[in-house]
Amino acid sequence: MPTMESLSPRGFLLRLAVAVALVAMTYNPTGHSYVHWIGGTFPTIGPLQAVAGLLLVGSWGFFLHATWRSLGTAGVLFATALVAALIWLLVSWGWFSLKDTGVISWLALASLAVLLAVGVSWSHIRRRVTGQTDVDEVDRR
Repeated sequence: MPTMESLSPRGFLLRLAVAVALVAMTYNPTGHSYVHWIGGTFPTIGPLQAVAGLLLVGSWGFFLHATWRSLGTAGVLFATALVAALIWLLVSWGWFSLKDTGVISWLALASLAVLLAVGVSWSHIRRRVTGQTDVDEVDRR
């Protein structure tokens, strides 16, 4: 049985699914997202919209903080550059067109979700690869 300190493929996929849900609920090009929901009533915001917005802000805060702490500035910049280069490569191969803004939007949103999922999983991945534990995790025993 996996412990809380281990990361299985299922655990990573769960983190990825939550990151995809967070990104897609916040904004997506289908028109069914929080941004579209409040955009139709702004500047008036109802209580349900306020609660949903605060839950999204809290979730974004958690994911961004964990990602930034795990990857650091250099890691976030490297991952962003790598994703941008991969999208550029796929466009150069003709798999996607920059004229199709919907596809580019989905690629950017998926890339952001993957970055967040890797960020919240990175300490587990680093520990598995190197055998080293993060200093802030040692005192939890």
